[in-house]
Amino acid sequence: MPPSSPELRHVAIIMDGNGRWAQQQGLPRSAGHRAGLDAARNVIREAPKCGIGILSLFAFSSENWLRPRSEVKALLSLFSEALEREINTLIKNEIRITFIGNRSSFPRNLQNLMSEAERQSASGQQLVLLVVVGYGGRWDICQACRTLAKKAQAGLVAPEEIDEKNFEACLTTAGFGAPDLLIRTGGERRLSNFLLWDLAYSELYFSDTLWPDFTATHLQEALEDYRGRQRRFGRTPHQIEYRQGGE
Repeated sequence: MPPSSPELRHVAIIMDGNGRWAQQQGLPRSAGHRAGLDAARNVIREAPKCGIGILSLFAFSSENWLRPRSEVKALLSLFSEALEREINTLIKNEIRITFIGNRSSFPRNLQNLMSEAERQSASGQQLVLLVVVGYGGRWDICQACRTLAKKAQAGLVAPEEIDEKNFEACLTTAGFGAPDLLIRTGGERRLSNFLLWDLAYSELYFSDTLWPDFTATHLQEALEDYRGRQRRFGRTPHQIEYRQGGE
């Protein structure tokens, strides 16, 4: 085990397996999404107890719009219902909610609910909850490129001055820092276009547990696995041990 556990501030989760869970139960997919909401609620409640400061949940990808219309409609309805029902609990528990992604395709009433939830919870200090919706990693990179291109065209930045720092400042995730740990449930081993830039050096943890069955115990297992790792960011193990030893 490394001399000291790596810092853990930001955890991101791809909540996968709702549909398969519902199929196993002989239920419609909408029932799986509703059960998945209960799992999300439990993880959000547990996160501050684990020292997590930022929790990013991949709730709806840009590709999810391609799903059957009935399923998309059910997801949006559940999303609206959850926001209206949970906002007071988030405020009470000092949780600040922020939505990351392209909101323009969502119904106007849902966009308004997102903005209102952000406004009401803005002073929360216990946890920053990033709900990632209408999002694709490639989309985020492209919109950042467009922003920088416009700045260059306006003479606000020279092309040779563009570096990782000012590129990251144009991403929708700017200011929150890269996740230390990504958890994906449901047994799949891929990123699915999630936070492609941000996850460059994040630690990855894959769980076979379907999301509706994911509990606080499963979260603790993922965090314990993370604590046993050594994050090197391109350095050698010897360099890391030397730095940790303070020699």
